[in-house]
Amino acid sequence: MRLTGRAQEALDKILKSFETGQVPEAIAVTMLPRFDVPSNAWSLNNRLLMFFAGTADARGIRQWRDVGRWPKKGSKASYILVPMHIRKAAEDAEMGAETEQQVLVGFRCCPVFAVEDTEGAPVAHADLAPPHPPPLHQVARAWGLDVTYLPGNGVCGGYYSPSRQQIGLCTHHEQVFFHELAHAAHHRVKGALSGGSDWREEVVAELAAATLGHLYGRRPDDGGAYRYIRQHAEQAGRDACRACLSVVADVGRCLELILDQAGAGETENALCLTGHGEAADVLEEVLP
Repeated sequence: MRLTGRAQEALDKILKSFETGQVPEAIAVTMLPRFDVPSNAWSLNNRLLMFFAGTADARGIRQWRDVGRWPKKGSKASYILVPMHIRKAAEDAEMGAETEQQVLVGFRCCPVFAVEDTEGAPVAHADLAPPHPPPLHQVARAWGLDVTYLPGNGVCGGYYSPSRQQIGLCTHHEQVFFHELAHAAHHRVKGALSGGSDWREEVVAELAAATLGHLYGRRPDDGGAYRYIRQHAEQAGRDACRACLSVVADVGRCLELILDQAGAGETENALCLTGHGEAADVLEEVLP
């Protein structure tokens, strides 16, 4: 690895804190508010499908026609799952009478179109972007990534889509952006990601994000990185610290790629943003 001294120091200290168990209590990540749209009535799974499709508002053709919009020529639908019920006679033991009940018999796919793929009457949506972009946003821009802010879903804070060259975020929490940016860097290091929730890729992204957070003076350290890494490591039958050590070379390459793109001058400035003087003093204060 060809990390700068401070970056290497930050990474080493994070690993040391994991090893010694110096992990504080977790702090909840605040999600962005939802829009007033029909998808609010969907199941969580369907709202997640919409989120990963990169849109904050998806509807069926009839729903779009009701508001004076229609799919653009050549646009493609995505699909959600809609439950199918039948009415079935059932005997009420207490009343001694026969009643009808709805019984779930399966699901069908229903095509929906993102607002971005429709045209017609204007649709008003609140702008969810933060007043000021997060640190390293210029790296995402230089790599041709579209950073999109979407309504919160209560489960997933963000995603990186290689196919759409997009980072989707439903929080202004900068650590979530760092995590997805690290996925994008890892994609460039590896050439391709496996997709899904690969434990190695998740550990690389979260450990790199934790290091970037420390370098940029983001406080407090809420212990979320360790818990996230431990969850993915244990699902793969591995110890969290050993999992970190097994991927540390990839973490270094991702950090190198991001910091090189950001530029040495930008990184040095960011280290002093907290107003505590020397960057080394900042690191000593924010790291365990």
